[in-house]
Amino acid sequence: MFFLDIISDLELGKPGDRRKPEKRVNGVFWIILLNLGIYVADHLFKFQGIQSLYLYHNWPAWYQFITSTFCHANWKHLSSNLFFLYIFGKLVEEEEGSFALWLSYIFTGAGANIVSWLVLPRNAVSVGASGAVFGLFAISVLVKVMEAAQASTGLFGLSYPLQNVNHIAHLSGALIGVLLVWLLSKTPSEPLDNEISSSPRKRS
Repeated sequence: MFFLDIISDLELGKPGDRRKPEKRVNGVFWIILLNLGIYVADHLFKFQGIQSLYLYHNWPAWYQFITSTFCHANWKHLSSNLFFLYIFGKLVEEEEGSFALWLSYIFTGAGANIVSWLVLPRNAVSVGASGAVFGLFAISVLVKVMEAAQASTGLFGLSYPLQNVNHIAHLSGALIGVLLVWLLSKTPSEPLDNEISSSPRKRS
């Protein structure tokens, strides 16, 4: 029974019955709606101004590193990204809140675009949320690992509060690792899944 109690505590992420209060999950839905709204304006209503939000590698504006994470090349590109965005974005928002979700989405997406701009050809155009989604995946996994570690220290009587852990160092290291993996996946000359085109027009 002792080992069953330990397993149960680890699954909860906290020793005993002390669960985190549930948080309302709204931010991820607003991000999804924003992605959908921009897609509709771009592909259905053909608003020409939307294409100024793409990341043009030959001469990018600073804001395009962020705005391009809300643009997508086609419906398949959008739907696949939003599916994983909902899964990992919901996990991050439940644990860290809406502000942290938006901050994570913007910073990881912009960071991924900066790396792609530094590496990919100057005639490339980047759109899509996959860099941000990959970052949210890393954050959600890291948060669960830290909770499990905190639960295990409590179970074995160790005093090492989670507040004293350097979360910035952990999250930054994880995100840099994600960017490196993403960068390595982009090294082949043929663009794969993150929103790259060799022509001025978008393509997944």
